[in-house]
Amino acid sequence: MSYMYPLVLTIHILVGVSVIGLVLLQHGKGADMGAAFGSGSSGSLFGASGSANFMSRTTGILAAVFFMTSLGLAYMANAKPAVSGSVMDAAVQQVPATAPADVPAPAKDGSKAQDIPK
Repeated sequence: MSYMYPLVLTIHILVGVSVIGLVLLQHGKGADMGAAFGSGSSGSLFGASGSANFMSRTTGILAAVFFMTSLGLAYMANAKPAVSGSVMDAAVQQVPATAPADVPAPAKDGSKAQDIPK
């Protein structure tokens, strides 16, 4: 699963740049008037109106792919396991509530004689 996020992110960036390029290459609605007076677009590779249909369909498909990768990236970002706030959170150990069995109980008379090592 660790390879999926970078893969989808790479596809997302490439599709986004492609959509930008296709939108900049397309002619606006006002460009049709110039074509009527011999601007030369009728002799293009796709014909007089073929390039507009091809480019607009390709832009629509790429926009749909961009939308799906956006949703996929959002899902993957929220599906990651939660990590602790800091490194020190994992290093802190809890103090036991009761004393271990190998430590003797303190003397009842308040003497500290048993604290002296033997």
